[in-house]
Amino acid sequence: MNHPTILIIDDEEPIRELLKLTMQSAGFTSFLEAANGEDGLALVQKHMPDLILLDLMLPGIDGLTVCRRLKSSPETQMIPIIMLTAKSDESDIVIGLEMGANDYITKPFSRKILIARIHTQFRIGEEREHFSVIRISGLTIDKEQRTAALAGEPVTLTFSEFEILSLLAAHIGRVFTRGQIIRQIKGDDYPVTDRAVDVQIVNLRKKLGEWGVAHIETIRGIGYRLTQEDICR
Repeated sequence: MNHPTILIIDDEEPIRELLKLTMQSAGFTSFLEAANGEDGLALVQKHMPDLILLDLMLPGIDGLTVCRRLKSSPETQMIPIIMLTAKSDESDIVIGLEMGANDYITKPFSRKILIARIHTQFRIGEEREHFSVIRISGLTIDKEQRTAALAGEPVTLTFSEFEILSLLAAHIGRVFTRGQIIRQIKGDDYPVTDRAVDVQIVNLRKKLGEWGVAHIETIRGIGYRLTQEDICR
């Protein structure tokens, strides 16, 4: 994607300017801006941006509602959304991720982390899940053969362990809540507790050794993601 358009939806003009300056320093040049949810939704429908930076604390239509509307529409559900939040309440982040947001950054944000998260969305995107073989830092996952290998050595995984690892690997850097993992692996209304997901993650880390400890990241109070180091296909 040579010249992606990024939509910033934030009611604070200084924050919008800081975001633009940060992204310009990384080579991004095309931006749209909105100071409230209504205008943000209108700009999405008119211009179909390639990525959205969405503040949760917006006047009028709040950020969570904006996210829900965009992710529930077939026309806009594939646009990556990175939530910006000054809230310390983890429940808001969880709700946003459950609604389909691709990632989140808390204010005040690190410029390096912001750029890394944006690059991740453009580099990886949702299309990674369509590839049958995923390679990440010495780990190889073959989704068709349902096999996993680390440094060329086979890793024996249960069905659920393989599905969880494949899900995280298909969306490097994206945080999945425990509820999302359960629904992705087992479907809706499946009687599995959050604790069961934690147990599967513990088992994955044991089987993957140092690799698992280094790359499977726990986001406290929210869920899990695979870290972004040395990504290749």
